[in-house]
Amino acid sequence: MSEQERTLALVATQKFLSLYRYLRSYSRETQDYGVRGREFATLRYLHEAGPCKISEVQEYIYISASATSEMLSRLEDAGYVARKRCKKDQRVVYVELTPEGCRLAEETPLGGIPLLRERLKTLSPERLAILDEAFSELLALMEIESK
Repeated sequence: MSEQERTLALVATQKFLSLYRYLRSYSRETQDYGVRGREFATLRYLHEAGPCKISEVQEYIYISASATSEMLSRLEDAGYVARKRCKKDQRVVYVELTPEGCRLAEETPLGGIPLLRERLKTLSPERLAILDEAFSELLALMEIESK
């Protein structure tokens, strides 16, 4: 490996670590508001989307059904969300923000993954394709299976 290649690899690693540290820091910051990063992302999502099926929250947050259920239970116990069964099909459960959850979603500083989700919406399809390729390569380098 040439000196230039070593330098580029080092810079790429440093940028990745900067991103990682930022996400950890933001997660700790949201905990000061009494919620975890994923929980806050869920509150922001519900604030933007309105009442959603639990499966929609699960897909958005990208965690398992059981982890989603546990997270929503914590948010419900804290008074930030409420679950309601669909009147037409009792098997379907919707989750929505309470007034307190709405307040928290509006007052907590936007950052971390919620900020990334917002900013990605502003990129062109070409830029999104470049990012997709770069992240796919990072996942492959780290031997992480993408779902």
